[in-house]
Amino acid sequence: MVADRGAVAGHDVRIGAVYVQQAAAGSAPDPAAFDERYRRYVAQRHAKLEVAGLDLSTASRSCWPLDAAYLSLELAEPAEDGPAAGEESGRPAAVVRRAEQALAGHSRVLLRGLAGGGKTTLLQWLAVAAATDRLPPELADWKGRTPFLLPLRTVTRRGVLPRPRGFLAAMSSPLADAQPEGWADRLLLRGEALVLVDGIDEVPRDQREATRAWLRELLWAYPGARCVVTTRPSAVPEGWLASAGFTELTVRPMASADTDLFIRRWHTAARQGTSSETERDHLHALEASLKVTVRAQRDLSQLSTTPLMCALICALHRDRRGHLPHSRMELYDAALSMLLVRRDRERDIAAPEGIQLTRAETVQLLQRLAYWLLINHQVEMDVGTALARVADALPAMRAVSEQGSAQQVLTHLLARSGLLRQPAPDTIDFIHRTFQDYLGAKAAIEGHDFPLLVNNAHDDRWEDVIRMAVGHARPEESRALLERLLERGDAEPGHRSRLHLLAAASLHYGTEIDPGVRRLVERSAAAWMPPRSQEEADELASLGPGVLDLLPGPAGLEQDEENAVVRTAVNIGGDQAYAFLQSFTRSLPPSADRYELVRGWSHFDTERYAQDILRALPGSPTFGVHTPEQRVALRHLQPLESVAFHAPFTAEEITEHLSPGTRHLQIMEGSRLASLRFLGDLPALQLLNLHRCYRVKDLRDVSHLPLGTLWLGLLPPGFSFEALESLPRLTDLGLFTELPWRSLAGLPAPPTLTRLFLGTLSSTSAVTGISRWPMLRELSICSEPDVVEWEELAALPHLTKLSLSDCDLTQAAPMPQISHLTLTPERSDTRLDLVPELFPNLERLSLHCRDWTPDVTPLCAMRGLQLTLTNPRVVTGLTGFPPDRVVCRPRPRISPWPAAAGSGSPGAPR
Repeated sequence: MVADRGAVAGHDVRIGAVYVQQAAAGSAPDPAAFDERYRRYVAQRHAKLEVAGLDLSTASRSCWPLDAAYLSLELAEPAEDGPAAGEESGRPAAVVRRAEQALAGHSRVLLRGLAGGGKTTLLQWLAVAAATDRLPPELADWKGRTPFLLPLRTVTRRGVLPRPRGFLAAMSSPLADAQPEGWADRLLLRGEALVLVDGIDEVPRDQREATRAWLRELLWAYPGARCVVTTRPSAVPEGWLASAGFTELTVRPMASADTDLFIRRWHTAARQGTSSETERDHLHALEASLKVTVRAQRDLSQLSTTPLMCALICALHRDRRGHLPHSRMELYDAALSMLLVRRDRERDIAAPEGIQLTRAETVQLLQRLAYWLLINHQVEMDVGTALARVADALPAMRAVSEQGSAQQVLTHLLARSGLLRQPAPDTIDFIHRTFQDYLGAKAAIEGHDFPLLVNNAHDDRWEDVIRMAVGHARPEESRALLERLLERGDAEPGHRSRLHLLAAASLHYGTEIDPGVRRLVERSAAAWMPPRSQEEADELASLGPGVLDLLPGPAGLEQDEENAVVRTAVNIGGDQAYAFLQSFTRSLPPSADRYELVRGWSHFDTERYAQDILRALPGSPTFGVHTPEQRVALRHLQPLESVAFHAPFTAEEITEHLSPGTRHLQIMEGSRLASLRFLGDLPALQLLNLHRCYRVKDLRDVSHLPLGTLWLGLLPPGFSFEALESLPRLTDLGLFTELPWRSLAGLPAPPTLTRLFLGTLSSTSAVTGISRWPMLRELSICSEPDVVEWEELAALPHLTKLSLSDCDLTQAAPMPQISHLTLTPERSDTRLDLVPELFPNLERLSLHCRDWTPDVTPLCAMRGLQLTLTNPRVVTGLTGFPPDRVVCRPRPRISPWPAAAGSGSPGAPR
C-alpha cells in the first residue's frame, strides 16, 4: 500500500502538470488523462476503511487498509434455471457464492444486506479494484470500467438526483469542476462505467419511487453501464428493480469460518499497529481466546455475524483484556464507553482541543444530533444544523458551555468521540447508522416520545430503533411502548403482522419486561406463527436471529408451515440456525416435503451440512448441486437416486458420484457437455432434464434408456429430436426451447405420451397437430390457441387436466372431459363467465392471481367446484363459495370472506 501511495502521489503531480500546460495553451483537458487522474483519486480516497471498533482515539489508527479489511462475504441469489421436473413453480432454490463469483455474469445487481453487513465495504472494494485494474479473474468482464460510487445519503440530501455530469459533485469530489465536457456521458455511453449506488434504505420512503425512476432512466439512456445498488432487506419489495434488468443478491451472515478469518485479520492489523513485543504476544493470546469464546457463547455467536459487530467484539475484547458483554445492548454501551471516554483517559489524552467532556455530557450531545436525524428521517446533517443543535444544548450544560463555544464543542465531538465524522466539509454524520439508531432511540425513550416511535414502527428504517428503544426502556416504559405497538397493529390490518412480530423480536432487547405484557406480545405473535409462505418466512428472517426462539419444531406443522419454518432458519443463518435445522431434521415426519432443507445446503458449510443434515433426510430427495464443493460432497450422500446440477460441469464431474441405480438426473446448465454418451452408464435412469446444453446435437445416446420423463430447455438451433420416437416408455415430455416445426405434427414423440408441457419458447403456432397423442391426460401451454386448435384440443378423449398461461376463452370449444383447469392470465379481461359453459364437468379450478383481480361470481353455480387461489389480493364473489371449497395459497392470515357481500377485504387473523 505504501508503494502504491507513492506512485499515486507522483502520478497526480504529472497529471496536474498536464492540466497546467493545457490551461496555459487554452485547450480543453484531455479526457484520457483526466480519467487516469480520477481513477487514482478513487484509489486513494477509498483505499482506507473506517471500521467502528478499531482504536479510534488516534488519527493514525482510525482506519484500516481496505486490502486487509475487505472480506469476501457470501451472497445468495435465487436460482432461475427454468422449470425443473418434480419442483413446484415459484419455489426457486438459492445459489450461495462468494461475492466475486456471485457478481460474475451480471451487469445490474440489487444487493440486500443488514446494517453493518458489509454492503458499503463491498462497493468500496469494487470501486478501488476497478480503478486500479485489480478485479479478480471472476470479474474479468467488469475490467476497464471507471467507477462512480454514489452514496444516496449524501446525493438525496442535495436535492435533485444527479445526471452523469453531476456524479462527481454528488460524490463531493474536488475534481468535479475539472472534468472534461461530456466525459461521464461518453464513459456511460460506451459501457465503460461502473455505477455503484449505496443505500436505497437511507432514502426517505416517499422518495424511493423517484430514486427508482432515476435509476431506470439512467440505465435506459446508458444500457451498457454496469450498476450495483445496495439496500437493507426490507426497504424495497422483491423485484423492485426487476423491470430494469437487475438481479437480486443477498448478503449472507458471516459463517463461523468467516468470523474466524475476520478475527485473525483484525488482530493482525492490531499487531501491525504496535511496536511492543509484549503487546503483540498479548494480541496473539487474545485472538486465540476470542475464537473459542465466540464459538462457545450463543449470544456472541449471534452477534458476530456481520463485519461491524465482529469488529466491535474484537475491539472490546482487547479493551477489556479478554472480557466481553453478552447482549447486544450491553455491547453497544460498552463500545460507547470505550470510544467516548476510556481511550483518552487511559492514554492520558487530556483536552487536546481545550474541551473535556464526561461520558454523560458527550452522550447527551450526541443524542441531540441523533434525535434530530431520527425525527427528520435523515442520515446526514449540514454543519450549520449540527452547530445549532449543540448551541441549543449549551445553556443547560454550564460545565460544557464554560469551556468553549458551540463550534469548539462540535470540533471536539468530531475529533474525540469516535462516533461522528465529516465526510464532506459541509456534512456531518455518524460513523455507522447503528450508532445513530442506538442514540436516537435512547433520546426518544428519555423524552417519552412513544408516539414518534409507534407511528414510525411500520417503516423498515425504524426496526433497529424500536428494538433498541425497548432495550433502553425501564419496565413501565417498555410496557407502554409494547402495548402501543400491539394496539396500532390491531387498528391497522395492513401493518398488523409487521408490528406484532417486531414487538416479539424486541423482547430479547429488554432487560426487564412485565410478565403480563410479555405474554400478550407472545400471544399476538403466535397468531402469525408458524410462517406459511416464502413471503412470511422472509419477513420473519429480516427481524434477525431472535426470531429463532419463536419458531416451532416440526410436530403438528402443516406441509407449507414446515417449508416456511425451515426457510426462515435458513435465511437467518448462523450457528443457532444450524442447530435448529439439525434438531428439526431429526424429528421431521417421513411424509414431509424436504425442499427447503435441501435448499439450505447452499447457505452453510458444504461438507458439514451434507453429513449432518442431508444424509439424515429420509426418502430420496433431489440434491441440488450449485458449486464444485457441493459436487465433491455428494460422496457423503450415497447412493444417489436423484440429483440436479445447476452449474456447468463436465460429463466426468457429473457422473463421478452417480451409480447404476440413479433414477432422476437434472442437468440445468449443460454448456460444458459435447454429447450425452456418458448417460449410457445410468441404466435405471427414468427422469432426465436437460437445460442449456448448447453443444449437444441430438438424443441418440439416451434412446436406449428407460426414460419415462424428459424435459428439454434452451437447446441449440439444429438440435435433432428424431430419437424421441425411440423412447417407447416416454409418458411425460416438457419442451422449453425453440422447435424446428411450425406445428406439433412434426414432433417425433411416441404415441404413449400422457403429459405434455409446452413452454413460452416451444412453438410458434400453439397446438396444431396435438391430436397425434390421443392418450394425453394432462397438457400445459403458454401460447394462445386459435379456433381450429381449440377444436383439436376438444377432440382429445382422455385429456382431463389443462393449464393455460394466457388465452382468449371466447374462441374456445366446449371441453366436457376437463376436470382440472389452471389459469395464469396475463390479461385482465379473462372471461371467467365462460368457464361453466366451456368446462361443464370441472371439478377443480386453479387461478394464479398475482397480477389479476378475478371475479369468481359466475363460478358459484358450478356444483362441487373446488377453487384454488394462488397469491390472491382482492377476489370478487367469494361469498358465493363455502369456505371448504376454496383453498388460498399461501394460506391467508386474513380471511378472504368479507363481512358484507362484494370484493374481498381484510378480516381478522385466523
